[in-house]
Parts: sequence; structure tokens; C-alpha cells
Amino acid sequence: MTAEPQSPQPSATDEVDALVSAWSRERPDLDIAPLEVLSRVTRLARHLDLARRESFETHGLEPWEFDVLAALRREGAPYTLSPGRLLQVTLVTSGTMTNRIDRLASQGLVERAPDPHDGRSVQVRLTASGRRRVDDALTDLLDHERAILAALPPQERTTLAGLLRRLTLPFEQPES
Repeated sequence: MTAEPQSPQPSATDEVDALVSAWSRERPDLDIAPLEVLSRVTRLARHLDLARRESFETHGLEPWEFDVLAALRREGAPYTLSPGRLLQVTLVTSGTMTNRIDRLASQGLVERAPDPHDGRSVQVRLTASGRRRVDDALTDLLDHERAILAALPPQERTTLAGLLRRLTLPFEQPES
């Protein structure tokens, strides 16, 4: 068993420290404290995006393909959703979703099936091939993400998750 990596010492610096220092020097009239956190979040998001793309590319998937397949996979057997529900969970337009379903169907990763509750509607169903592909990509993605988080002990990961949740919740609440 390997030891957990230690958290960086306060004396360690990163690119954001240089950015904050420069802005402090150039604009001492501004409170630039938000940059300390949010610039790091932005930089981390870029690293996460690269890790996601690498994981998905290894399995022949684009990020949007993974998003659609993962939405179906999370539903559990029989791994079906209506196109309308897929729109909601992937936050794309109707035309975009139709195009995505068509492309995934042409690869044999999803199929359209009649809605058993409404003969006028269809359901999108994950195929066995689509399930294998998304499962393999998810496993690879989680390996990359564990490596990114390895610098934090489990308790700090839990704390960070809670703090990030508090920051994102206002953006995810339905507008009244």
C-alpha cells in the first residue's frame, strides 16, 4: 500500500499566485481574493477537460457521446430514456439531440425503440455495445480523476466536495 501524497506546503506557489501578485501590484485598489479560488477552479477545469477527452478518446468517444451514453447507462436496465429527457439531462437543443442520437445509432451504440406507453413516441435505448463502451470509458475516466485527486487525503476530498456543492447549488436551482 502506498502512502497518500502530502498536501502542498503553504510555501509552494503556482501560476495563480503569480497572477494574484501581479494584479495586487497593478490594481491595489481592488479586492482580488476571488481570483485565489476561482482562477484555480478554472485551471483545474481545464485539466479535468483534458483528462476526460483523453479517457474518452481512448475508447473512441467524443465527450458529447459519453454524456448521452452515460445518461442512458445511469438509468439502469433497460437503459432507455425519451429524447426529451435526454435533452434535459444533457442540456442541448432538440435538433442537436436528434443529430446525436442519429450518429450514435449509426455506430450501433444506441437504438430507437417504440415507447411502450405511447405508440406515437420513441425511446432511446443503450445497446450492449454502447454499454460496454461507456462502462470502459467511465472506468478509465475514474482512474484519471483519482490521480488528479491523489494529492488530497480522503477527508480533504470530502470537505472540498461539500464546499464546491455550496458554490454550485445556486446555479442549479430552478428559477422561480
